[in-house]
Amino acid sequence: MIQLSETSAELVQLIRIEDAPLPILQLLDSTDSRYIRDLKVNISNALQSTTLTETETALLALSIASNQKNNALVVGFQKLALEKGASIEEQNEAISCASLLAGNNVFYRFRHFQQKESYNNMQAKIKMNIMMKPVLGKEFFELISLAVSAVNGCEMCVNAHEHSVRELGASEERVWDAIRLSSVIVSLDKVVN
Repeated sequence: MIQLSETSAELVQLIRIEDAPLPILQLLDSTDSRYIRDLKVNISNALQSTTLTETETALLALSIASNQKNNALVVGFQKLALEKGASIEEQNEAISCASLLAGNNVFYRFRHFQQKESYNNMQAKIKMNIMMKPVLGKEFFELISLAVSAVNGCEMCVNAHEHSVRELGASEERVWDAIRLSSVIVSLDKVVN
C-alpha cells in the first residue's frame, strides 16, 4: 500500500481506487500540493449533484473515465456504480456510449470543420442502434452523449445533444451538473492514471 497524505487518501477512497498505482498523485502528494485539496473538493462536490442521482453521477463518471481510457478510474467508478445500484447492463451501456460518441465526435467534427456540402450529403453509414432504446433511458443516454461530446470537443455534437436532452425534459441545471462532473473527471484523469 502506498503512503499518502490524509487528503490524498480521502480522494482515493472517494473514487474507489485504493489498489491502483498512483505515481503522479504520489508526486503531487510528496510536495503537499494544494491542488490535491482542490481536486478532492471538486470531485466530492461534482459527485453530489442536486439534479443527477448518485447512480447517474457514478455512471456518467464511468463513461468519461472510459472515454479518457483511464483503467484505474474505470475500475473505481464501476465499484462506485455498483454501490449506487447500477446494473452491469447500465455500466456496459455507459461505456458503450463513450465508445460510440468518440467515433461520432471524430466524424461530425470533420464534417463541421470542412463545411462542404458534398460531405454533408454523404451518408455516415455508422450503426447507432444503441441510441434507439437505451437501457439508461433516452434522456440520460443523451446527457452522457452530450458530456462525452463536450469532452471530445465536437461543437456540432454538443449542440445536437444539448438540444435533444432539453427536448427530452432535462433542465439547464441538469446539463450544467453533467458537464461540471465531466470536466472534473477529465482533471482527475491527469492525476490518476
